Amino acid sequence: MNCPLCDSALSHRIDSTYFDCEECQALVMDVAFVPDREAELRHYHTHDNDVNDPRYRKFTSPITEHVLSHFTPEQNGLDFGCGPGPVISTVLSEHGYSIARYDPFFSTDVQPLAADYDYIVCCEVIEHFHRPAEEFARLRNMLRPGGHLVCMSSLYHEGIDFATWRYRKDPTHTFIYRAETVAYITKNFGFQFGEVRDGRFIVWSSESTEQSL
Repeated sequence: MNCPLCDSALSHRIDSTYFDCEECQALVMDVAFVPDREAELRHYHTHDNDVNDPRYRKFTSPITEHVLSHFTPEQNGLDFGCGPGPVISTVLSEHGYSIARYDPFFSTDVQPLAADYDYIVCCEVIEHFHRPAEEFARLRNMLRPGGHLVCMSSLYHEGIDFATWRYRKDPTHTFIYRAETVAYITKNFGFQFGEVRDGRFIVWSSESTEQSL
């Protein structure tokens, strides 16, 4: 089995379910455990993501606040992997922003994938990627010059007990990132800058100035 991000051969395991990629530093689920589409969808239906729940809005607020402070309502965005409760695009729409939605399960119209955007948001999405190299190439290609790819996904570090970590226990988390994985993506997928905050908030930029983030 090869890493679906960097294509390196995977031989070192962190446990019986995940490989530990020595090249991009990602934790990659063994294909034997990757859920099929039906099992994945059943798991997503167990989530209770109410767009009007103030706790859910607070959880996603780092993304909405970033968009509100860096982009104007006239600029176009995409909520990629919006899920059944598209809270980010809902909140931004309430502020007059124009933001399209795409999700392979819940918002399946592929027309938004043919456009380009000033910002793309992915909240608790990138850890579900089965083919992260394809997904990041697509996301980068949809991003306009000066655009931001804004993501939330908890990063693994050595201080975490992987065996008991909630991310490890989710059967749909097929690809888990370290900070080094974020750096690998920045370098190899055409981004000019990448930043991690608070161990879970990630911004990739298509321009090189750190100030833009």
